[in-house]
Amino acid sequence: MSASPAFQETHAKPFWPPLAAGIALGLVLLLTFVLTGHGLGATGASTRLAAWLGLEVAPAATESNAYLGPMVEGGARSVMASWISWQVVGVAIGAFVAALLGGRFRIQFDGSHSVGTPRRAFAALLGGLLAGFGARVAAGCTSGLGLSGAAVLGIAAFVFLGAFFAVGLISYRVFRGV
Repeated sequence: MSASPAFQETHAKPFWPPLAAGIALGLVLLLTFVLTGHGLGATGASTRLAAWLGLEVAPAATESNAYLGPMVEGGARSVMASWISWQVVGVAIGAFVAALLGGRFRIQFDGSHSVGTPRRAFAALLGGLLAGFGARVAAGCTSGLGLSGAAVLGIAAFVFLGAFFAVGLISYRVFRGV
């Protein structure tokens, strides 16, 4: 009789084939357009979160701000009434359920060994901030402008996607020195 370990590794299910995943994503995008009248996107939720936090910390300044003010006209409740806030909540719940069903859920704390050097952490933070700024300037993120915009054949979406991939390739070469 052998003792069983307290924690046994589960075997993760294989990822979907790319074609099947692409078709499923296209169907979800179509369903999103039909049911909500909006495409998919995520950066709007972070802007709504910033508006809500601004309302909590500095209500007068937030309400008088030309950019954030209209988002908080109905108070804090209006921020959570936005469809994009609930979309992001749904994405988080869906990802959690998919990770559980796929056998890929685990709690993991990454230390300096897996994060790398402080330079790498700084570059990742700077890259994330620049991507977020670019998403606001471009009026959409890769999912909102790239995916949803391309689905409705928006020219800006194709320009954005081309620029996004070009800058990504150039940045890789600069940071990796390849």
